[in-house]
Amino acid sequence: MTQVIPKPENLARLVFLVRGEKVLLDADLADLYDVATKVLNQAVKRNLDRFPVDFMFQLTSEEWEGMRSQTVTSYAENKAMKSQIVTASRRKLTAIPYAFTEQGVAMLSSVLRSQRAVEVNIAIMRTFVQLRRLMDSNRDLARRIEAMETRYDEQFSQVFDAIKQLITEDNSRKAKPRIGFL
Repeated sequence: MTQVIPKPENLARLVFLVRGEKVLLDADLADLYDVATKVLNQAVKRNLDRFPVDFMFQLTSEEWEGMRSQTVTSYAENKAMKSQIVTASRRKLTAIPYAFTEQGVAMLSSVLRSQRAVEVNIAIMRTFVQLRRLMDSNRDLARRIEAMETRYDEQFSQVFDAIKQLITEDNSRKAKPRIGFL
């Protein structure tokens, strides 16, 4: 039986932002690679020199608790988060997960040498690229909005200046004494 390779749009919901990095958790990666989390972590530990801290790090207990509470909250709001809840709920409290950055996921393909691992890594890399493009387009959109605000602020300031000038001219007319009989 051939397994379906995940699509980037499905993988994006497994990506978390931790310490300013987009990461995937070890249990989610193990599910994708169709191996046990313990097997994945053992393979990484046997090749620890390939995984510096910018490739992989273990979450702190506070980070893990925060992520678990976020996923439970998100699940109540969005049932599509089910796989993240399952991952969070089946992990023992004593086993704090490892988080893999984009480079760490790429390195996993050299540690896990199955065809499935290669195919899943390709899908994950495409997901990271799509997320990066999305973030870049959002930054571009924010810059455009800011430029529009600046431009329209200047135009509106000219309008406000004109209104202020009309008001001061109107007040100066009222200050003149009337000519004629009172």
